[in-house]
Amino acid sequence: MADPAYKRILLKLSGEALQGDLPYGIDPATLNTIASQLKAVRQMGIEVAIVVGGGNIFRGAAASDAGMDRATGDYAGMLATIINGLALQDALERNDITVRTQSAITVTAVAEPYIRRRAMRHLEKGRIVIFAAGTGNPYMTTDTAAALRAIEIGADVVLMAKKNVDGVYEADPFQEPSARKFRSLSYLDALNRRVQVMDSTALSLCMENSLPIVVFDLRMPHSISRVAAGEHTGTLVGDLTTELEQAPAAAT
Repeated sequence: MADPAYKRILLKLSGEALQGDLPYGIDPATLNTIASQLKAVRQMGIEVAIVVGGGNIFRGAAASDAGMDRATGDYAGMLATIINGLALQDALERNDITVRTQSAITVTAVAEPYIRRRAMRHLEKGRIVIFAAGTGNPYMTTDTAAALRAIEIGADVVLMAKKNVDGVYEADPFQEPSARKFRSLSYLDALNRRVQVMDSTALSLCMENSLPIVVFDLRMPHSISRVAAGEHTGTLVGDLTTELEQAPAAAT
């Protein structure tokens, strides 16, 4: 087994990542695949924290566009992340992994309250910690929660798992097949180009704290364990020189 590249990671899983090929909700097969990969990462000796999104169930911003009060919609979205967190917790436990779910809003019947020192103690004991309910504040995305929690717990990297996109591109690769992928990307270039790494608040937090980000395709075989082992796949964002890969070969 490859030596780990990091001691402690924070994995950001979007709600859509848990959806798999389903039009809505949570795909059990996808959950089990993620859980088995995280088991392999833990066996490498890497401490793992996870922030989950809720877009597969409810999106506060979309509800706001339809007329719902934005703060109310965002709180509903936080509840969706708790549902996802509990589902992921169950999948991990069925793979014999000790896990704790912490919530930024009070739901003590199903999750611990978020307490930084307790979360770090769980990690030190080899438990996976799932952070649900974002930051607990409306108008803040789960990307921002991922950056904030990673900084708070002293993670070495944020791993941004994407669905069907293997990194950051100079343009939407589905609309522009000739778009090139960034092998590496500086924080400032990511902000100035407005590419889809994470929202600008989260990206600025990472830049201010020199926290690197790896954007990768969750559906790549053994994706999480490969990235955690330091294999260069996807796009690395950090205090780096921006470098583009070669353009894809034209179809014949």
